Amino acid sequence: MAPQAPKEGSLVIMHPLRLNRPRRRLATFGIGLVASATALSPLAAPSAANAGEATVTQTARASSPDRSTAARTLSGRTPIVIGHRGAPGYRPEHTLASYKLAIQLGADYIEPDLVATKDGVLVARHENEISGTTDVADHPEFAGRRTTKTIDGVSVTGFFTEDFTLAELKTLRAVERLPDVRPDNTRYDGRFRVPTFDQVLTLVKRQSIREGHRIGVYPETKHPTYFRSIRLPLERRMMRDLRQAELARPGSKVFIQSFETGNLRRLDGMTRLPLIQLINSSGAPYDLVAAGDPRTYADLVKPAGLRDIATYADGIGPNKDVVIPRDANGFLLDPSPVVSRAHHVGLLVHLFTFRDENQFLPADFRVGSDPNAKGDAFSEYDAFFDLGIDGLFSDYPDTAVAARDWYFGETTQRQAV
Repeated sequence: MAPQAPKEGSLVIMHPLRLNRPRRRLATFGIGLVASATALSPLAAPSAANAGEATVTQTARASSPDRSTAARTLSGRTPIVIGHRGAPGYRPEHTLASYKLAIQLGADYIEPDLVATKDGVLVARHENEISGTTDVADHPEFAGRRTTKTIDGVSVTGFFTEDFTLAELKTLRAVERLPDVRPDNTRYDGRFRVPTFDQVLTLVKRQSIREGHRIGVYPETKHPTYFRSIRLPLERRMMRDLRQAELARPGSKVFIQSFETGNLRRLDGMTRLPLIQLINSSGAPYDLVAAGDPRTYADLVKPAGLRDIATYADGIGPNKDVVIPRDANGFLLDPSPVVSRAHHVGLLVHLFTFRDENQFLPADFRVGSDPNAKGDAFSEYDAFFDLGIDGLFSDYPDTAVAARDWYFGETTQRQAV
C-alpha cells in the first residue's frame, strides 16, 4: 500500500518501510518524527511498486536559485558540517591545531581517524603507516622500524603506529600530507605532535565551553580487521575513551564510522551511539573480502543492501561520486537514487570529501588551469544540497559553512543532528 500524502505542516511517522532501529537511535537527536516535506519529498517517496527506486529529477549541473523543488534532509534540519581530519586545508591534518581551527571556522563535528599504538593507545592518523604524515624518516633511532606489511590485502612499506609505543610516537612531529597541493601548510611542519584520541576529546569539550555550544566528534575506526588480527582491536578502546570523556551516553554528540561492516555490527551491540557505514566509490569492505563475501560497496547501496545496513547502522557515508557520478572527463552526470533510497529506510546520508582545489572538484566547477588553485566549490555544494544530503565532510569547514548558509539563506543553528 502506497503511503498517503500528509497534510501541509503536519508531522508524520517515518515511512512504514523504514526500520525501527534507526529511529530508536536517532530519536535521541530528535529524528524520530520528521516533517511531512522531509519524509515524503518527491525524492524520498517511491511508490510501493518501486520501493527504494525513487526517480531523481534534479540536474546536478545547474542548481536553480529556486530551492522549493530541492529534496529535504531526513530530519528537515540543515546539513551538518564535519571538519574532515580537522581543517587540513589550513593546517596539517589530524593535529590538535587542525581540529581547533575547524571548530573556530564553524564545523559542527570534527573527525579523527583512529589507529592503535604498540601499547594499545588510540591516536589520530589517517593511516597506521605514518611516513607521509610525520617526520619519522628524520629519526635515525627508528630507521630499523621501516618494514613491509600487508594491510587490507595491499602490500605497504613504511613505518607503522602499531610498532611504536605512545611515548615513542610522541617524539615525532606532524607534517603536511599534501605539500605540493598545500605548500602553505608546510610552514607548520614539525610544530605539532600526534594527538591521542583522549586529547582530541578533551579539546572538543574545552572548545564546546568556549564556543558556547556543543561540538561533536565523529571518529572513524581504521582497518579494524587488520588491528583485530594483531590483537589490537579498536572498538573497545574507542568506547572506553568515549566513556571516560562522558561521551558514550545516548544523546552525546557523537557519530562512529567505518568502511567495514563487521566492526559496526559489533559496535551495534556495544553502544547506542549512531553508527555510519562508509561507502567508497569502488571496491568492497575488507572484512567482506576477507570472509569471501562477494558483496561490494555498489551492492550495499542497492535497496536490499541499504535495508541490511539499517539493521545495524543509522546512516551511510558515501563518496560523493556514488551520489553524483562523473564522466570520463570529470563532468557531473545525473544524480543516482542513493540519497532517496537511504532516506526511504531511515538512514542519514553524510558525504565525503569536499575540497576547494580544482583537482578535487568536478570539471564543471574548475576555474583556470592550475590544479591547486581554488575553484567554484560553492556550486558543487549547491548541487549536493539539492539532493537533500544530511551532512558532509570538508577539508575547508569555512567554505562548507558559508555554502550552507548561502544555500539555506540563514545562519544555520539547527543542523541535521
